Amino acid sequence: MKRRACAYIRSVGCAAAYVLFSSVALAQTQSEQKSVEPTPSTDSQQGPVATFHAYTDLVLIPVTATDTLNRFVLGLQKQDFHLYEDGVEQNVAHFSGEDAPLSVGVLFDESGSMDYKLRTSRDAAAQLLNTFTNEDEVFLVEFAGLAKVSIGFTAHPEEIQSALKNVHAGGLTAMLDAIDTGLLEMKKAKNSRKALVIVSDGGDNRSRYTAAQIESLVREADVQIYAMGVFEPFFSFGQTPEEISGPRLLSEIATQTGGRAFAAAFPGDLPSVASRIGVELRNQYVLGYYPTNKARDGKYRRVEVKIAQAPGLSSPLKVHRRLGYYPASDVGVFGRVQQACDCCPQLTATFYLHDR
Repeated sequence: MKRRACAYIRSVGCAAAYVLFSSVALAQTQSEQKSVEPTPSTDSQQGPVATFHAYTDLVLIPVTATDTLNRFVLGLQKQDFHLYEDGVEQNVAHFSGEDAPLSVGVLFDESGSMDYKLRTSRDAAAQLLNTFTNEDEVFLVEFAGLAKVSIGFTAHPEEIQSALKNVHAGGLTAMLDAIDTGLLEMKKAKNSRKALVIVSDGGDNRSRYTAAQIESLVREADVQIYAMGVFEPFFSFGQTPEEISGPRLLSEIATQTGGRAFAAAFPGDLPSVASRIGVELRNQYVLGYYPTNKARDGKYRRVEVKIAQAPGLSSPLKVHRRLGYYPASDVGVFGRVQQACDCCPQLTATFYLHDR
C-alpha cells in the first residue's frame, strides 16, 4: 500500500522555527499541508491512501518591547521575560533576540478612496521594501473591488516597486478579501518569520468575508499583520461609515497577531510609518516554550508576556505579542518522534503523528 506523508508543525510566532525539522515544511497554525512523498497512484488496484500529520509541542511567541516614548528596547535577556498561558506561568525553553529572514506580503489598496493618497502610499511601500535583505522574500497583493496576487514571492523587491508604479485608484474596497488572499499566498513562504503589511485606509465595502471571519482566520494563522494608512481622524466629513471605522478594524485585526496598525495623520507621514514597521520586524525577541497543559483539545489558549522592570527605566515597558494560539487536536494519534533544532541542539520539538 502506497502512503503519502504530510507534516504539520504547530507553532505560534516565527523567527527560528524553520530549523526545527529540516525534512518538514513549516505550515500555517491550523491547516497548511506539504506533501513530502509523491502523490498516490491512481491505479484502481491500489488500496486506500493513509495521510499522516506531525505536530510539535513547541510554541513560539514573537515579542516587541518598547518604552513610553515608543522606542524599541534591545538587550533584554531571557530572565527578563515571564510568559503565561491561560494564566499559568510557563518555562521559557528557547530565547532569541537575533534577526532572521522574513517572508512578507504587501497588501496594497488601490480603491477609489485611496486616490490622492496613492503616490505617498507607493513611496511608503518602497520605503518598506528598502528595509529587506537578500535573504528576505516578498509578494504583492493588489486590491480594489477584487483582490489578486499580482507578484508572487520574489527576492527582488524592485519588481514590486515597478508594479506599483502602474497602479491607478478606482472602485470599491475588498480589504478583508485581500487579507484572506495574503494568508493563502503566505502558505508558500520559505521563511518561518512571516508578516502581512496592509497599505490602506481600512474602509471595506466589498469583501465576501466579514470582519469576524477574518479575525478568526488570523488567530489561527502563524502570520503577524501590520497596517499603515491615512485615517484622517480630524476630517471625517464626507467619509463613508466604512472609512470612519477603518482604523478600528485594522487595529483589531493587527492586535490579534502581535502586529500593529500605525496611523498616519497625513499622506506625507506614510514613508516614516513604513520605516517603523520595517525596523520593528527586525527588532523582535522570540520566546519558545512547551505548554504545561498537555491536552490536545484544539481550544484557543491565551498568551500573556510580562517584562521585569529594566534597570535605569522608571516606567514599565510595553509588550506587543500574539494574543494566543490554537493547539493541535488529539485525534488518531499513533506515535511521536523528537527532532533536535539544527542551530540549537539542546532545543528539541516533539512531533505527534496522526492518521487521517
